[in-house]
Amino acid sequence: MSISLKKIKGKEKVAIKEIELTDKNVDSITAEIAIMAINNHPNLVKYIDSFLLSKKRLWVIMEYMGGGCLADILFQYENGLRMTELQIATVCFETLKGLQYLHDTHRIHRDIKSDNILVHTDGSIKLADFGYAAQLTLERQFRNTVVGTPYWMAPELIKGLEYGPKVDIWSLGIMAMEMAQGEPPYMDHPPLRALFLITTKGIPPLAQPGLWSTNFKDFISQCINDEENRPNSQELLKHPFFLELAPVIEIYECIVNAKELKKREKENLML
Repeated sequence: MSISLKKIKGKEKVAIKEIELTDKNVDSITAEIAIMAINNHPNLVKYIDSFLLSKKRLWVIMEYMGGGCLADILFQYENGLRMTELQIATVCFETLKGLQYLHDTHRIHRDIKSDNILVHTDGSIKLADFGYAAQLTLERQFRNTVVGTPYWMAPELIKGLEYGPKVDIWSLGIMAMEMAQGEPPYMDHPPLRALFLITTKGIPPLAQPGLWSTNFKDFISQCINDEENRPNSQELLKHPFFLELAPVIEIYECIVNAKELKKREKENLML
């Protein structure tokens, strides 16, 4: 699977996701495209079209996000690039607006993490990668399939219990901690060990709580609460953590700085 860029009729830049089709992935790819095709929200990456190049090769054409992904910033955490609390609030707020739309249309993303948050050059922040997304119905309002990325997964999902859209809220809280500390909790453990710790020990508090406001710490606490007491996306959008936000363009500027740091690092290695 690869992503490349192409100009359409010399006017519009788009992202092209090239997928090698197999007997194992064709159903999941079809489901992913079906969910993307009905998305219509400014905080979700726009699906444009698909082209079957051969029996085994598929192009999925999507909106081009010229900035990069949130993970670009966090990769430079050890090099001193840190997000401010207001910037973290902005990313969480924009992500949550996209989640509210998905949840209101009875869908679950199931893979919220920094790699799947894309930023455009105008600062717009959008959810991407619907490979693990699921459509709920009136007959089936919960799921029990274990999918996602281990360090961001909610306990009820890990345990194979029935779950709903609130698994995305848990993952959002873990992503908030990821932005604050450069990586999610238990990242220094192998995935299976991390899953065990999430379900038995819970999530440890922020390593340096004095650096963060009461509202931020409460926001994280609400996100990683047990499922019954975890707020839904609509309720969480009213959290006081969002009373003050950074301009969205600051997130794009952070990604530009991160890419510059990465470039300098490569240049230094070559000397």
